[in-house]
Amino acid sequence: MKKLGVMVCTNAALDYIPHKYDIPIIRSRILMGDKEYIDYEQLTAEQFYEMIVADPSLFPRTMMAPTGEMLETYEKLRDQGCDEIIFITISNKMSGTYGNAVLAAKMVEGVHVTVFDSLSVGYIEVKMALTACEMAEKGASLEEILKELEWIRDHNRIYFAVDNLKYLVKNGRLSNAAGFVADVLKIKPLLMINAEGAVVSVEKIRTTRRAMERVVEKFLEETVGKEYEPFIIHANNPEGVDFIRGLVLAARPELKEIKDYILTPAVGAHCGPKAMTIGYLLKH
Repeated sequence: MKKLGVMVCTNAALDYIPHKYDIPIIRSRILMGDKEYIDYEQLTAEQFYEMIVADPSLFPRTMMAPTGEMLETYEKLRDQGCDEIIFITISNKMSGTYGNAVLAAKMVEGVHVTVFDSLSVGYIEVKMALTACEMAEKGASLEEILKELEWIRDHNRIYFAVDNLKYLVKNGRLSNAAGFVADVLKIKPLLMINAEGAVVSVEKIRTTRRAMERVVEKFLEETVGKEYEPFIIHANNPEGVDFIRGLVLAARPELKEIKDYILTPAVGAHCGPKAMTIGYLLKH
């Protein structure tokens, strides 16, 4: 039976989720002033958000891991006996990681590499990685695993609200930012990740609380009568988590539990502190 290696990029925030698998993480660099940090290894989410809240002038930027680092990881997995590798990346619309990963895949010898564009970020990447590992453990083929990853990619939706739009605009991560730039400090828009994997604005909203309420409304509207897994992702905002979870569970007490996950610095650099997300993954 062929051995499968599974990799993710740092944007998945897999570091903060306990699991039993050996999943290499390709880590971005965080640029803070004149200092550079390796995501999670040198700068955790808690440290990162504390820094940018304490000093709002400290505008963070990110830098992808070099192609050579990806190639080395492919070679390491090959040398560990992997015949096939799946590297799950952040959406190509949010980062050049996918393109670099494909380039590295063309350079490696002795192992077949599939670079899978999640068209998303955060927990959806994690879900894909853990699903791939679980299926491989049960003997599923690469084709079967990729088919399931495609289901996850094509059947999830993420809505979110940011406390300050300047991070998305300055980092170029908001696809239709033109209408917001002049009013960037006042608008708290409802945002979503669209089917192409881009962050787009859906509605203009004036307060953070209303933006979070609208995020929940959209979530509830779209999940009526459906079987799904809900999840919350946040930029170190426990109060926001409690607020959104409370609204959802009040409307859908049958859910009983909604897990929450933190955004790693590589993603937090683009959405800023206190960003709140709620999403769902439809079940088969």
